[in-house]
Amino acid sequence: MKKIITTQNAPAPLGPYNQAILSENTLYISGQIAINPKTGALVIDDITSETLQVMQNLNAVLNAAGFSFNDVVKSSIFISDMDNFTAINEVYGSYFDDATAPARETVQVARLPKNVNVEISMIAVK
Repeated sequence: MKKIITTQNAPAPLGPYNQAILSENTLYISGQIAINPKTGALVIDDITSETLQVMQNLNAVLNAAGFSFNDVVKSSIFISDMDNFTAINEVYGSYFDDATAPARETVQVARLPKNVNVEISMIAVK
């Protein structure tokens, strides 16, 4: 069983995909970038505010499905510059308890959609 999850509190997909898919008790959240869902504008003034917008978008999708950051078991972080790792990690880490934080990888990539600096996807389980 596959249920499409959508919310106006996170940016609409930029292509042929959905914000998230719920399959039984597992939520697969598509990568989120720093688009303000109210204005449609990119939030790329600095890496901290950019990462904060990404996490707010992820939170909106989690909430739309009845999940929270406590349910996240896996994150994938894609960044355009590994020199931003510490700042991104600081914002990202503020959403989790170190003892129960999800599994994760962080990968530097050549380019991200709309030339943003960070994109994060998640998997959550109830």
